[in-house]
Amino acid sequence: MNNEITLHYIDDALLVAEKPTGLLSVPGRLPENQDCLVSRLQAQYPDALTVHRLDQVTSGLMLYARGKEMQAALSSQFEKRLVSKRYEAVVQGLIEGDAGEVALPLICDWPNRPRQMVDFERGKPALTRWRVLARDVEAQRTRVELEPVTGRSHQLRLHMASLGHPIIGDVLYGAEPAARVQLHACRLQFVHPVSGEVVGFVSESPF
Repeated sequence: MNNEITLHYIDDALLVAEKPTGLLSVPGRLPENQDCLVSRLQAQYPDALTVHRLDQVTSGLMLYARGKEMQAALSSQFEKRLVSKRYEAVVQGLIEGDAGEVALPLICDWPNRPRQMVDFERGKPALTRWRVLARDVEAQRTRVELEPVTGRSHQLRLHMASLGHPIIGDVLYGAEPAARVQLHACRLQFVHPVSGEVVGFVSESPF
């Protein structure tokens, strides 16, 4: 596709695209923030509609509906947590243990937005499961697979930082600067709204 957007799948109901890091999922409020993945897709597929989002710094798989009816059907799957999502990340430090979960309620840190923060009184419940894939003792880094059971803004980023292991490059949550935030949406599985079949897609980590 134009502007380096890779399509993993397309039919009359939906399309699965790969978002590069640094590109917005949807348009921002400011005129200079109008370039985004959905607008690039709509240039070629005018009926493409947003179903979910990835942070600007995150790369990887995104699902788009074609038309309002498919958008409602796919959005319902996200709301009911029927969509399986997996991310790969590299974090600072060596994580103890091989798997676990983080359950910390999140809310927007309004004076410092878009930053989010943990708030046990007003925050919305958020749950992340993590699993160690590899440890690099020399570099003092850990590669992890992350499963967001809930879908809060910045959830994976803040939850890993709360463990003392911010994602590489995520300076917003205390990591040292790097060429990019090392967070990638690598697997996506859902029920096709027309055929009823379970379909899944995989994108290899670019880091």
